[in-house]
Amino acid sequence: MTPLDGVILLGLCTMSIHVLSDLVVAQIAAGEVVERPASAVKELVENALDAGATHIEIAISGSGRQMIRISDNGSGIPADEVDLAFQRHATSKLQTLDDLAQIQTLGFRGEALASIAAVSQLAMTTRHRDDATGTRLRLNGGMIIQRDTVGAPAGTVITVENLFFNTPARLKFLKKETTEKRHIITVVTRYAMAYPQVRFVLLQDGREVFRSSGSGQLADVLVAALGIDSFKDMVEVDGETQPEPDAIPIRVTGYTSAPNLNRADRTHITLFVNGRSIQDTSLTYAVTQAYHTLLMTGRHPVAVLLIELAPEDVDVNVHPTKAEVRFKDPGAVFSAVQRAVRQAVVMLAQTPTLRGGRYILQNRNVEQMGGESWTTAGIQGRTQLDMDLDLEGAGQYPRQLPGQQMDTDSDDSDDPTAIPVGLGAPARPRTLPILRVIGQVGATYIVAEGPAGLYLVDQHAAHERILYEQFIAEHARHEQPRQYALESQTIDLAPGESRLVEANLDALQAVGFEVEPFGSNTFVIRSVPAMLADYAPVDVFLGILEDLEQGHQPGQASIEEKIIIRVCKQAAVKAGQILSLTEMQGLIRQLERCQSPHTCPHGRPTMLHMTSDQLAREFGRLGH
Repeated sequence: MTPLDGVILLGLCTMSIHVLSDLVVAQIAAGEVVERPASAVKELVENALDAGATHIEIAISGSGRQMIRISDNGSGIPADEVDLAFQRHATSKLQTLDDLAQIQTLGFRGEALASIAAVSQLAMTTRHRDDATGTRLRLNGGMIIQRDTVGAPAGTVITVENLFFNTPARLKFLKKETTEKRHIITVVTRYAMAYPQVRFVLLQDGREVFRSSGSGQLADVLVAALGIDSFKDMVEVDGETQPEPDAIPIRVTGYTSAPNLNRADRTHITLFVNGRSIQDTSLTYAVTQAYHTLLMTGRHPVAVLLIELAPEDVDVNVHPTKAEVRFKDPGAVFSAVQRAVRQAVVMLAQTPTLRGGRYILQNRNVEQMGGESWTTAGIQGRTQLDMDLDLEGAGQYPRQLPGQQMDTDSDDSDDPTAIPVGLGAPARPRTLPILRVIGQVGATYIVAEGPAGLYLVDQHAAHERILYEQFIAEHARHEQPRQYALESQTIDLAPGESRLVEANLDALQAVGFEVEPFGSNTFVIRSVPAMLADYAPVDVFLGILEDLEQGHQPGQASIEEKIIIRVCKQAAVKAGQILSLTEMQGLIRQLERCQSPHTCPHGRPTMLHMTSDQLAREFGRLGH
């Protein structure tokens, strides 16, 4: 038996509930505070796991403030200890100061039940497996108001109602109902990952949003928690440090993503230490570092890692919410995580990935829709590649077929930038001087000459600005063209992502995405904005989901505008794409008519300008 065998224990505490001594209480990082409904769910789920439960059902109403009910088939609480369980620092999980040095349970402070009961109306029905009858207890604001002997199965059912009813100040800090639900989903799915042998069921407003099988296989939980579309790009991690003199044994298992599955932040890196979900910036950095040279800067993998080491080599009593831990040898843990993830990633076959029917070849996007058929709905007239955009419109450049030439000598009567005959102002006034395209640098920047000097234009940023203003104008006129699929695409999402999509269906609909629920966590994509017609709809939607996860921060664009910005970024011509002289001149002409031509929708500059005087100064011609 190795030192790591049996590290993660499912409680089955044999000690009776007792109040800790003042000496032990003084050493505990106390201050347990129920900040939100998810905090209560976390503490009650941990108690159920410590009681040895193999089936845990969580049901909530609304955001969880109205009602939280957690049922388990654990060992239950003896009748003579039920009242004591609601006293502060009453626990069955440790007795002496020495027990703090090797904690093997999730809870140990004896504060959770007392803290939750103090800010709610709570009812608990429990029966210890050795008792013939159970006990029902009702509390109001922490005070016991009713106690009965009842018939009940072995285990515990705790119902928390009207959370924070007596602390109205705390209600002000709660987020929207959708946000609070997502926090609860995160708590439940994470413990399901850490304990795949336990069957979890989560119900929200009577609707099942998550279920794990309890098969003991982490892969089964990840399919339910992340969705099959994400899990198919995950690779198994299985590493253990080699025993060396004075080295602590560490085992790292779980799953991490292939480089093509990545996110904009590190929030999708989930870490567990001996079955406890933790937050550790150093270890998340270790995971990201394992992808050195494999991921672009600013992108991060999706990972679920279970770290196991001897209880005496990790201190879990360092944070009031137990979200952080301290390692005896943090460098060894960092190296073990980085090495295990790196080994799993580099073992992947270095072959091109086909995802959503889309191939990536060198620096140029080549779209292959894999049998998907799309039809255009919208305006009549000349279109390009079955898109309902004018040939003179902004969306033509990245999708122009090789060798295809644009009609630059078309009748000005259809040109929205033309000066009207007689009195009147231009429909789209010029905001830049007339520029003459000279060429392209690095297949990324357009070199143009104007009366005021030299202009270096970022083709991607400039096209983003053009598309954005076109999209906003069409959106304001309620004329947003769409592309409908003859064969609708389905996408499986994680439970938290599903609730996020449901909350933003109206915003998605407004910008051209027609998305419908198709099961618990599955959605059907029926249409996308027309300018994204050449892109795999699932890939497009996953990009939109990243922006939705970041939410609406103060000072930032609205959710709807963020979606529009993402759409334009996706559709804009890419850096590294070679453009013909005609294409470049057409792009510059449209940029000249933009209201804000100097920046892209993200605020990055679209061009650099060097005046004639600056050029003369650089060449030493001033004064000559």
